[in-house]
Amino acid sequence: MRLVLLGAPGSGKGTQATLLKQALEVPHISTGDLLRAAVAAGTPLGLKAKAVMERGELVSDELVLGMLEERLGKDDVTGGFILDGYPRNLAQANALDALLDKLKQPVDVAVQLDVGTELLIQRLAGRAEAEGRADDNPDSVRNRLRVYSDQTAPVIDYYRAQGKLACVYGVGSVDEVAERVLSAARGQAKS
Repeated sequence: MRLVLLGAPGSGKGTQATLLKQALEVPHISTGDLLRAAVAAGTPLGLKAKAVMERGELVSDELVLGMLEERLGKDDVTGGFILDGYPRNLAQANALDALLDKLKQPVDVAVQLDVGTELLIQRLAGRAEAEGRADDNPDSVRNRLRVYSDQTAPVIDYYRAQGKLACVYGVGSVDEVAERVLSAARGQAKS
């Protein structure tokens, strides 16, 4: 299964992707993790990305798409993948579809995790404290949620128009949400 996880920062995409990869036996590809690894390694891309991420802004589409193309070209994704953190806007959604068409691996289903704003802010504040993530500081969080509302939310309609969207209530225990996500993804992929 080729699955895209959608949701605001803090909605649980990474947590759910970790569980789903075991259930579906496909790799979890997080653009955030790809970028953080580049930052930690101090690569030229990582240094550019670090400054952008600390301001709560998004790294350029071209850089992220290039990283994704390289990752999606690996052998372990032939049976599918879970994509977390991309696409973030309509241009990226179109670019991803073009890339996946070229690779002959189109998206089967997009799952949106629906979580209220106040809970998102609480989750991100906790994550910033626990993990020391610079991109989860209060100013960055507010900016990221604003950017999500303006740019990423329309991607939901993009997948809905393709008949590939499944919406899931993202509140509850991790296992409850995982069960809802897996059920919705399998149901949508069959339709």
